[in-house]
Amino acid sequence: MSTLTALARAQAVVAGRAQPIATVRHLHVHDHPLVLIPLVMAGEANAPLAAMAGTDPARPRLLTVGQPRNRDERFAFAADLAATLVPYVDSFATDTEDVAVDRGRDVRQRYVDAPQIWVPNPAGVEFLRLFGRSTRFRKTDGDNPVPAAVPLLGRWLTFFANTAEMPGSALLVNAVQALGLHWVTGQSSAEDAQFGVQLAWIEGGAAAAREAENGPVAGPATDPDFDNRVLAPLIERSAPELPQVLHDLLLPTWDRMWRTLALLRRLPVGERVRLRWDADRDALTAFAQTLAEGGPPQPRRDGAVAAAARLQRLESAASRYAVQRAFDDPLVLAEYRLSGAAFAGTVTLANPDRVDDSGKRPVLRPRIMVHTGEPVRVEPGASLTSPARPSQKARVISINPAGDGVDVLLELSGGMGRRLVAEPGSVPAVGERLILTTLSEAYRPGGTLPEPAETPWTHGGPPAPFSDQPVPSGQPDQQQGDVVAAARGDLQEAGAEFVTGTGRVLP
Repeated sequence: MSTLTALARAQAVVAGRAQPIATVRHLHVHDHPLVLIPLVMAGEANAPLAAMAGTDPARPRLLTVGQPRNRDERFAFAADLAATLVPYVDSFATDTEDVAVDRGRDVRQRYVDAPQIWVPNPAGVEFLRLFGRSTRFRKTDGDNPVPAAVPLLGRWLTFFANTAEMPGSALLVNAVQALGLHWVTGQSSAEDAQFGVQLAWIEGGAAAAREAENGPVAGPATDPDFDNRVLAPLIERSAPELPQVLHDLLLPTWDRMWRTLALLRRLPVGERVRLRWDADRDALTAFAQTLAEGGPPQPRRDGAVAAAARLQRLESAASRYAVQRAFDDPLVLAEYRLSGAAFAGTVTLANPDRVDDSGKRPVLRPRIMVHTGEPVRVEPGASLTSPARPSQKARVISINPAGDGVDVLLELSGGMGRRLVAEPGSVPAVGERLILTTLSEAYRPGGTLPEPAETPWTHGGPPAPFSDQPVPSGQPDQQQGDVVAAARGDLQEAGAEFVTGTGRVLP
C-alpha cells in the first residue's frame, strides 16, 4: 500500500466514507456493456448453478442449472450462456476502420468498437477462465457430444479471461477492481473483496456498509448457510421454485453492477484511456480473425517460448500502464513525487534557440533552468520527462543549491520539430510550472526469444540427440567402480535385483 493510499484509508475511517484516490477515470466504460453475474455450487469444482446476464438493466436474463452435478445440464447451461454472450460479441465484428502502420506505408483493419463484459469480482473472472477451459475442447460429435455453441463459448471466455490479466485492458472488467482503482474505503483490502460492502462505502458510508454485510453475496460462490438451509433441499427435490429463489438472490448484485457503471461514468475519462481501448480492439480483431480462419483452441498450457513472450508482454503492459496513469492523473503522480521519482518546479531561465554544433551536424538543444523546493533524487545525466510534453526528453546537466531549494539545469531534445528553430510552445517558457519525472512512455523493445524448434529440450523443445553407438571399452574410473560395486552389494544383501534402464537384471 502506498503512502497516499494509506492516508486516504485512514481519512475514510475518520470520515466514515470512502475517499477518492484518482481525479480521472482510468478505465474505459462502454455505453452498452454486458453484465454477467455467475454463481457456482459450493463444494463442486466449476459447477455452474446460475448466471444473470444482459445488456439492459431492466431486462436481466436468468440461466439456471437444476442439478449442477449433471453433466448434460451443465453443457445445456453453457449453450444458453453462449446464446447470450456470442451474439453480443459478434455484434461488434462488423464495421472496421483502416489503421496506418509502418509509419504510414501500409494499413491494416481493426474493428471500430469492441465488447465489454463486467463481472462483480476477481473470482468471477477466474470462474470464466475455468469454465472456458472446460468447454473449449469439447467435441460436437462422437461420444458425449455438446452443442456447437459450447466450444465456441469456451474459446471466447478463454480469450476474455486472458485479456483480464493484461494491465489496463477493459474487455473483461470486475467491479471490485474498478472501484478500488478510484476509491479507497475504511476497511482492509480483503474486506473490499465483498462487492456490496465496498460499493456501500462509496455510496453511503460506513453505516451503509455495515448493513450491506448481511446482504447476499455477489458470487460466484454462495453463502454456506444459504447452501445448507435453502439451496440443498431445493436441488435435492428438483423444486420448481429454484429459479425464482436464485433470481431473488442475484437481483441485488445486478442492481449494484449498474449503479457501479453509472458511478464510474461520472468521472472524467483519462487522456490515455483511449489508447488502451485501441489496443483492446486490436486484440479482439486478431482473435476474431483466428476464429474465422479455423485456428485451433487455445492450448491448455503455453510452451516455454510462448510463456516467456506472454510474461514479457505483461511486464511491458504493467510498466506502460503505471506511467500512463501517472501522466493522466496528478493524484497518482503525487505518489512518485513522494518517492523522489518526480518533482515539480518553476522555469526561471530558458534558452529556446540554443544549437549544439559539436557533432557532425548542428542540432537544436534548448536549455532551461527549473527551480524547485522538492527533493531531487536524480543524478546529472539522468533523462527526465514532463507529462505535459511526453515526447520530449530533458537531460539533467547540473543540480545546484539555490535559496530554499535547488536549481536544475536541463537540456531538451525531441518534440520541437525538425528544424533548428523550436516550434512555438514546444519549449517551456519562463514562469511555467513544470513536473518532471523519471517515468517515460518510450517504447522498450523486448528480449529476443528462440524459435520453438530451437528451444532446449529442458524447456519443451526437441529432445537431445541420442547416439546408438556402443560405448567405447576401457577401464572405468576405479573410485566410481568401487561406489557402484558397494551399492550393488548392499542391494543384493537386501534381496533386491539390480535392474538397468532397459529392464535387464545385472548379476
